[in-house]
Amino acid sequence: MVTIYDIAKATGLSPTTVSKVFNQYSDVSEKTRRKILEASEQMGYIPNAQARTLTTKRSWTIGVLYIESSGAGLLHPYFGGVIEGFKKVATSKGYDLMFISKHIGGKKGGYLEHCKLRGIDGVVVVLPDYTDPYFKELLDSDIPCVLLDQESDLKSTISSNNMDGSKQAVDYLYGLGHRSIAHISGGTTYAGEQRLQGYLKAMEQLGLTVLPEHIIQGSYDYTVESGQKAMEQLLALEHLPTAVFVAGDNLAVGAMLAMKKHGLNVPEDMSIVGYDDIEMAKYLTPALTTIRQNTYALGSRAADMLICSIEGGSEARPQTDQIAVELVVRGSCREV
Repeated sequence: MVTIYDIAKATGLSPTTVSKVFNQYSDVSEKTRRKILEASEQMGYIPNAQARTLTTKRSWTIGVLYIESSGAGLLHPYFGGVIEGFKKVATSKGYDLMFISKHIGGKKGGYLEHCKLRGIDGVVVVLPDYTDPYFKELLDSDIPCVLLDQESDLKSTISSNNMDGSKQAVDYLYGLGHRSIAHISGGTTYAGEQRLQGYLKAMEQLGLTVLPEHIIQGSYDYTVESGQKAMEQLLALEHLPTAVFVAGDNLAVGAMLAMKKHGLNVPEDMSIVGYDDIEMAKYLTPALTTIRQNTYALGSRAADMLICSIEGGSEARPQTDQIAVELVVRGSCREV
């Protein structure tokens, strides 16, 4: 088995310097760090996890708390990109990931209890549920956390720039000549509220009238079925909008299905802009114009923020960050 002494001999560096690299010390130059890591990879060195835990007083394990109610589970398009970006950064810095739950060994406990039992260093929270007392217990603890698509005074948060995404969508429709623009919202979620506020602000800035009946609340879990129901409500109105900005691509898919059911065509009868740019969006007929979230960047930045909190200890303060979004133009909108 390869040891740090073998690596020290191969690189001409001291065992202490080699040990510092594997334990993430900051007083080693980047050139030296690269030299040691390259040598360790070539020689097949595997760090001793127990020894590293004793040395650093950390488990080198990050908990993933993922609360998802739509039924998609790990196949949820938002989760896949986020966790891929998060995993790449976390594992490159020596951390393992572990899913945490309220159930340990078949017994109901709590997220905090699970974290303490496993010695978890920090937690990334995807789609959190503030109504859950066990989640609040975790937030109130001293375990470092990063929350995606939420607000918090206690923990670090990161999200897409949802309000700017709404502005881009409305501005694009306005540029095509649309003046009657409706909105199917994402319910009472943080992202849904932000996108609604962005829509209202953009409409106001452009001097456009917002009819109360043109704002339809979709479900908080952004399902296709919810999008169908929301569009059914819009289609039942006497005065139809010429365009709809939809807070999520799954909702937009449902809206398009409802229009097809009523013999209406996109974009001939109504233009639609979605939000997220899920994989399916480009394969729809017509392909969906949407606001693209950079889920990979969300995940990688969340990892950087969480590891900063873990390694900064009690002196690390909560951070807040936003990731830019972009309009992806396809075939679901037309000029009027």
